[in-house]
Amino acid sequence: MDGSSPPFSLALIRQRYTPFGGAERFLDRAMGALQSESGVAITLIARRWAGEVKGLQTLSCNPPYWGRLWRDMGFAWCVHRQLRRHAFDLVQSHERLAGCDLYRAGDGVHRIWLAERARTLGWPGRLATALSPYHRYVLAAERRMFQNPRLRAVICNSNMVREEIHRCFGVAEEKLPVIYSGVDTDRFHPALRTRFRAETRQRWSIPEDVFLLLFVGSGFQRKGVPILLEAMAEWPESVWLMVVGQDRQCGAMQRRARRLGLGQRVCFTGGQRAVEPLYGAADLLVLPTLYDPFPNVALEGMAAGLPLVTSYQCGAADLIRHGENGLLGDSLDRGRLVANVRLLQENPVRCAAMGQAARQTVEPLTLEAMSQRLLQLYQGLLRGGSG
Repeated sequence: MDGSSPPFSLALIRQRYTPFGGAERFLDRAMGALQSESGVAITLIARRWAGEVKGLQTLSCNPPYWGRLWRDMGFAWCVHRQLRRHAFDLVQSHERLAGCDLYRAGDGVHRIWLAERARTLGWPGRLATALSPYHRYVLAAERRMFQNPRLRAVICNSNMVREEIHRCFGVAEEKLPVIYSGVDTDRFHPALRTRFRAETRQRWSIPEDVFLLLFVGSGFQRKGVPILLEAMAEWPESVWLMVVGQDRQCGAMQRRARRLGLGQRVCFTGGQRAVEPLYGAADLLVLPTLYDPFPNVALEGMAAGLPLVTSYQCGAADLIRHGENGLLGDSLDRGRLVANVRLLQENPVRCAAMGQAARQTVEPLTLEAMSQRLLQLYQGLLRGGSG
């Protein structure tokens, strides 16, 4: 932040923190980067916070609740009460709350997510979704937020999300800047392969000569673990899979893997704080997601020199040049997923070349670049513009 810019106060709102969550990792990175800029006073409003960023002002909003509907409603009520008590120059929410200056659409558009999920459900599931009080609340909250006159900008983490918000809610395009998350390109680097490959594979009993796919994320259903396991059954025994993430369906997915006869070829590690060794051990990052606005793991894996195989329903498709730095397909097209992975598994030279291209693609997306884009947006809003 240059010396001519006046200091300002920024409130960031995020309800829940999990050390394995993509939105929370974005907040950790953004706050750390912004705190290094003089004059930005950040206050975090949350139920609980367990991040690594030090020196933050915090406001607690943790009313009791029963079920996710009352959880979200109670948190929204508490946040609005805190905002009436405290004055901030800018209020940025990472939750669907009406009345904020900015919203970061890290969770995408709920309407679109439900439509994508409906493709996997029978009529009973679609009916249950339509009648769900929780989903009806989220859809209404989303609509109120985007229609609220105070909303001045929506930070979109992909062009996919930007287009969805414009199409579904008519938000003016000038209010929809795309600011990609930043990635530490020194921490996530192709050198991780040399440093961690042998050690990590030995730790998880993965043979050195197998082609290892890596999946990282929570929300296994939404991010495509079921179709990934089905595809595993069609790949040769020299293809193994490591599933990294904390999810309440982990046990069910392990049982499904056993029913498919995958044996030791699928390794479920649970949530891992140190993910660098896992990128170093893998040959390919695979995210066949049903809907994901833009997972941080895509940036991390590409920075580590891994080609990305993902879906058109993933915001990371913004960065993929099909056949050059990764491969794409529809989230439910198992045949395309099988073919995409087989193409790279059978051609190690091409796989390595795609990994190098993936690294080059994300090298400009540094934490510093993200911080500067955010600061430019904030300063533009404080001057009364659109950023």
